[in-house]
Amino acid sequence: MELQQFYYDNKIVKKFIYATILWGVVGMTVGLMIAFMFLFPNYTSGISWLSFGRLRPLHTNAVIFAFVGNAIFAGVYYSTQRLLKARMYSDFLSNLNFWGWQLVIVGAAITLPLGYTTTKEYAELEWPFDIAIALIWVAFGINLIGTMIKRRQRHLYVAIWFYIATFVTIAVLHIFNSLELPVSALKSYSVYAGVQDALVQWWYGHNAVAFFLTTPFLGLMYYFVPKAANRPVYSYRLSIVHFWSLIFIYIWAGPHHLLYSALPEWAQNLGVAFSVMLLMPSWGGMINGLLTLRGAWDKVRTDPVLKFMVVAITGYGMATFEGPLLSLKSVNAIAHFTDWIIAHVHVGALAWNGFLTFGMIYWLVPRLFKTKLYSTSLANAHFWIGTLGIIMYTLPMYVAGFVQASMWKQFNPDGTLTYGNFLETVTEIIPMYWMRAIGGTLYITGMFILVYNVIATIKRGSEVEDELAEALALKNVSKHRVAGEGWHTWLERKPVRLTIYATIAILIGGMIQIIPTIMVKSNIPTISSVKPYTPLELEGRDIYIREGCVGCHSQMIRPFRSEVERYGEYSKAGEYVYDHPFLWGSKRTGPDLHRIGGKYSNNWHLNHMYDPQSISSGSIMPRYQWIVKNKLDKSMTEKKMKVMVTLGVPYSEEEISNAQKSMQAQATEIEKSLYTDPDFAENYEADKKAGGADFVEMRDREIVALIAYLQRLGTDIKVKESQK
Repeated sequence: MELQQFYYDNKIVKKFIYATILWGVVGMTVGLMIAFMFLFPNYTSGISWLSFGRLRPLHTNAVIFAFVGNAIFAGVYYSTQRLLKARMYSDFLSNLNFWGWQLVIVGAAITLPLGYTTTKEYAELEWPFDIAIALIWVAFGINLIGTMIKRRQRHLYVAIWFYIATFVTIAVLHIFNSLELPVSALKSYSVYAGVQDALVQWWYGHNAVAFFLTTPFLGLMYYFVPKAANRPVYSYRLSIVHFWSLIFIYIWAGPHHLLYSALPEWAQNLGVAFSVMLLMPSWGGMINGLLTLRGAWDKVRTDPVLKFMVVAITGYGMATFEGPLLSLKSVNAIAHFTDWIIAHVHVGALAWNGFLTFGMIYWLVPRLFKTKLYSTSLANAHFWIGTLGIIMYTLPMYVAGFVQASMWKQFNPDGTLTYGNFLETVTEIIPMYWMRAIGGTLYITGMFILVYNVIATIKRGSEVEDELAEALALKNVSKHRVAGEGWHTWLERKPVRLTIYATIAILIGGMIQIIPTIMVKSNIPTISSVKPYTPLELEGRDIYIREGCVGCHSQMIRPFRSEVERYGEYSKAGEYVYDHPFLWGSKRTGPDLHRIGGKYSNNWHLNHMYDPQSISSGSIMPRYQWIVKNKLDKSMTEKKMKVMVTLGVPYSEEEISNAQKSMQAQATEIEKSLYTDPDFAENYEADKKAGGADFVEMRDREIVALIAYLQRLGTDIKVKESQK
């Protein structure tokens, strides 16, 4: 047979490794900044683009898509070429993938702090970036599948199966969750509303974790762990069961993020059932990874690469045990909206994704630069400091979660809430926030050790060059199964067919859950008293979205006695039919706001936004003083309403044409009510005299629109009186 020579493209791997390290430092630094905001909420006071609500999505996007995303591409581009015995299909597509991905990340780093966000978890970027991501992802997929077609290796190794599933599933998830109608260059509204939007978002959100943070890393595990240990994968058969069961079951589990919500009961129960089943394939993968190290444990004790990988796989096992556990309704009733979820997420992020990335980098860099790692001792130090950081981060958050849940649900003998003031629960867990900040500091310290070690390794190595390789040409691959050949062995010779089958496997669950919820009207009962937002309330809602308020406040009261007593009547599906996007939230750092309308005066809301600590001593909410000072931009209101009409919101032509008058009238009423506070009137008049030509009337400021929105929340249906 013909022996062919060719070159592996190492330059693209090098680029992605550099980007991984750079964005890792950035993402973790922003995360540490956020951790300290829970202790010093106003240390960036007055700088809108450094506020918590705007930095939180920057942190999640930087860590998930910049740090982890670049690590995925580095590992995939390195391993794919060697597993298929072929250079990547197109150098142009490889570089388009790299530079396009970095441009999207830079765009996110600019727009998210400026408040341009869809506010949908892990999908906050606005519509131009969604289109760019889709195009770049398709380029990556074409490059991947093209390389499979021109391969010199007959069978596709298990890692490649996971790469295929990652490509097709992320494409489907991203496209359907990102369907939105543009209002302007950086503003859009989701085509889905309320309950439907929530289901599609968490179908995406859960499976972004599954198919961006899990399946590609399982592929990397199947390649790099055997390489680092110099051992074969423990079980080929287990890898087949692991792959197909995981990708089929995972896609059904999204609704477990919405238990006890306004989502139809059948969809919730379906999510629970498949989430519990998910434990088996997840642990099958963990077992396959750990047992691959049989006979190599002496090496684990000395090799930092294997240390990182063992803890990574263990973290994967812990997180994938906890996920099904949290999907049980009895457990979810305790954990949801608490810091337990923060701990759960970071076990996966810091241990599974972070440590596997670190191990991969420490293994790859010396080989790419034809040298040895500069310092094994520093790598070991990184491992122990990072491990301690994970423990110091997650354990206090578990404790905080249990404390929150316990305090929220306690009652006095007379039937009143023991801790009626939400702030009491916040004060109680401040020591845990201190420990989290210390744990985060340790973890990023380890990252800086890696940076130094990698730079020193590169300096002592040789310049990166494409690597010469040779392999036998692959000819005449049979289309039919040969005698004695298993069905899966045959399928591994058919990359296109394997891709199609994987696509079918992941589409089934999503279609069964989403189509009935969207198409069957009885799933979302209508409430006649629920009306669209007024133009001013719509503008206020957009300010709420811009400032990331949903990151700390939920708008979903579950049917629990404790929540009904604290917040008011539990939330109904029909209340959200005009919400594009939904704003149910996933974490309560502050109280739920779904019934906040009418509970407090307009003055209270103004003072609360300007200086929360003056209203609630000990509050960890930061000041939003720019909202009180900024002039409201009303230039897009009519266009926003027209887009809403296209989405099914029943604004009349008269309401749209009179939007400016309507806003002025409602804002003037709020302005008048603010004058009832003598202190406000005195300070306002002084501000007016000092402001000169730059002075903005109160009725024209952003705070008035935000107040209008907050005072509307929960008032469309009759609610019982609840504690404040």
